[in-house]
Amino acid sequence: MSKGLLLAVLAALGPSALAAQTVDEIVARHAAARGGREALAAVRTLRMTGHATAGPGRTAIVRREIARPGRIRTEIVIQGTTGVYAWDGAEGWRVSPLDGSLEAEPMPAEDAATAAEQADLDGPLVDWKAKGHTVEVVGTEALAGGAAHRLKLTAKTGAVRHVWVDAASGLVVRTLSTRKVFGRVLELETVFADYRETAGVRFARAIETGVPGRPRRLRIAVDTVEVNPAIDESRFRRAP
Repeated sequence: MSKGLLLAVLAALGPSALAAQTVDEIVARHAAARGGREALAAVRTLRMTGHATAGPGRTAIVRREIARPGRIRTEIVIQGTTGVYAWDGAEGWRVSPLDGSLEAEPMPAEDAATAAEQADLDGPLVDWKAKGHTVEVVGTEALAGGAAHRLKLTAKTGAVRHVWVDAASGLVVRTLSTRKVFGRVLELETVFADYRETAGVRFARAIETGVPGRPRRLRIAVDTVEVNPAIDESRFRRAP
């Protein structure tokens, strides 16, 4: 059976035997696909470096550092300036030259909530009950790469996100969420691909974000992944 025919059959069948799997079964397979809970728990700090491209001549260097419990710092170097966006576990702050902010200042509430969400090293699906989230199976859909389980995740904060977990690999391949961007509420789609293993854990090396139906996309290529690098706690704190 060709891949195209297989996708057509899956689409025609709608909810199938794949969709009959429970949330716990899908999440357990997802955790195993990432490398297993033990390997995930062994990751105490993480540093990722790559480059982001939004179009011709619009490229930035991106560095991200994450440390348990729930701290993150993202640096974006573009046009000779460096923006910093961080969450220290309790509050968010930023230095954003492109927004006219040259000194550290509190991060807008919406951005701070996003940063806190991204500071979860394991991702929201792993141990979702303990984290206070709610997850339900919506169904099974045929994506370009194959069949995927669609989950609806309602975070403890109330934020809703749809997550597609590849039925074959168990890896997250797509998410859909609503975010406020430049004062406008937009639906944002993120696609994850090119998973590679570092220190026993798989990380997506290709990430693409955009508004569904629009051709403009932000593409991030992750060049290096460091597991458990030494990261000073001051990196996450806002200077007084």
